[in-house]
Amino acid sequence: MTQIDKGTINYRDEVVRKLIHLCSLSIPIIYYFIPQSTAIIILSILTVLAVVLDVSRYFFPAVGKLFYMIFGLILRKHEKDRRKKNLNGATYVFISALLAVIIFPKILFLTAFPILIISDSTAALIGRKYGKHKFLAKSLEGTLAFFISASIVVLFTPKLNGSITEYFIGIVAAAIGAIVENISFGYADDNLTIPISVGLSMWLFYILLFPGIPLILPNVPR
Repeated sequence: MTQIDKGTINYRDEVVRKLIHLCSLSIPIIYYFIPQSTAIIILSILTVLAVVLDVSRYFFPAVGKLFYMIFGLILRKHEKDRRKKNLNGATYVFISALLAVIIFPKILFLTAFPILIISDSTAALIGRKYGKHKFLAKSLEGTLAFFISASIVVLFTPKLNGSITEYFIGIVAAAIGAIVENISFGYADDNLTIPISVGLSMWLFYILLFPGIPLILPNVPR
């Protein structure tokens, strides 16, 4: 988010929105300790519930009234559009987490998803408050904030052997994620595009630079 959409919700509400967004870090933390099959079951249930609730608010006034009473202040304008009936960002987080758990090896998810949660929040807050220089669809400041914070995330996420090449893979994927976050504005929800693009780019580089090595973390449930 940058100066392009500063008028959507005020900065204080955006801070609250991103603090709630940070709670989604519980997903990769829990997933680290449980098998993929268990994670898929849990996320499938949560995703179905989120989608049903999100869609129901448009068709059932009682549900909508309660929904907007609780979440209304932190919803963006396009998330309240009764004509388009868009899903809200939290629902996309659950959809994104489920897809990423199904698609990617755990080691890739444990980098791609924290980048979504931490770097998307950082880019939104920095871009919204300090974004002054336009870059692609958003601001240079917000995109740099994404890249820097994503690169820091890469330093702390699990690795196969901790070689410098793995850090290189993560930082390149962080740069790709920063560009994808920027250009996703108005076209696709970045809660989906960020982890998918980061995960796919990391996967490609692991295949190219570590051919034949299984992407399996030792002593971690599969």
